[in-house]
Amino acid sequence: MNDVKPRPLGDSDLYVSRLCLGGNVFGWTADESASFRVLDDYVAGGGTFVDTADSYSAWAPGHRGGESETLIGRWLADRGRPEDLVLATKVSRHPEFPGLSAGNVRAAADASLERLGVDAIDLYYAHFDDPDTPLEESARAFSELVDAGKVRYIGLSNHTPDRIRAWLDICADQGLHAPVCVQPHYNLVERGVEDALVPLARERRLSLLPYFGLARGFLTGKYRPGGPSVDSPRAGSAGALLEDERALRVLDALDTVAGRLGVPQAAVALAWLADRPTVSSVLASARGPEQLADLLPVNTLVLDAESADLLTEASAP
Repeated sequence: MNDVKPRPLGDSDLYVSRLCLGGNVFGWTADESASFRVLDDYVAGGGTFVDTADSYSAWAPGHRGGESETLIGRWLADRGRPEDLVLATKVSRHPEFPGLSAGNVRAAADASLERLGVDAIDLYYAHFDDPDTPLEESARAFSELVDAGKVRYIGLSNHTPDRIRAWLDICADQGLHAPVCVQPHYNLVERGVEDALVPLARERRLSLLPYFGLARGFLTGKYRPGGPSVDSPRAGSAGALLEDERALRVLDALDTVAGRLGVPQAAVALAWLADRPTVSSVLASARGPEQLADLLPVNTLVLDAESADLLTEASAP
């Protein structure tokens, strides 16, 4: 373990822990009590970065979206906001606020501010690209939220490198507040972003904040060939990796490194990701304190060169 300092997000003045706590499970597979315990333990374990979205958990029967933001807002009101906590949320997939039109972005931001109970959103993402809205309109709407003091910094999620570059160019040409980070799908068994997105991030001084860092649970080590079934909403997609020879090589390498270091496989997988070029923080969620305990070492775990190289080679496409 190491004394690891918080990292900056792009060129912003936001500094975050290596582990970003995902709020997608709050109000879905984690009720209020469990969510509060996870948030309490995360902060106590040195975490400073909580990520959610206005659409969490609209996909679940009987849910309307905004459940996660609401629970986080209640936790903040009950516990008091930690001084160094960075809050991120997103717009474009809430049933009442779909897309990235200017009016929708403004309305969704106001709704998120109310649910979270804060004066400003530290990091506001365009959650998914919206091909039906001109990029200039979206870029200007986000920039105006910064000017209004409702948002501190802007991020993009699930946008292609070409669309990210176009958004950044619009901001440069028109003097708008530009995104400082990108949230991509990236992990030991999904390294496609290294071809085009990582070079773009280097060029434009963007931070990457990967999601699905544990490959929907596969990289926790709980999925094994011939092993027992796992009770998880993502078990099907994670279990499918058991048919992939490269994924099994990664699992073997994780076992080796985790055994050598005496830490959970999940922490090893995320620690590898946290030290990839341009990555500032890695996103992972936990339904309860027991799951979170396997993730918290990431805040202080830096892999030695031998361990990192073993994982890099095992996961090479």
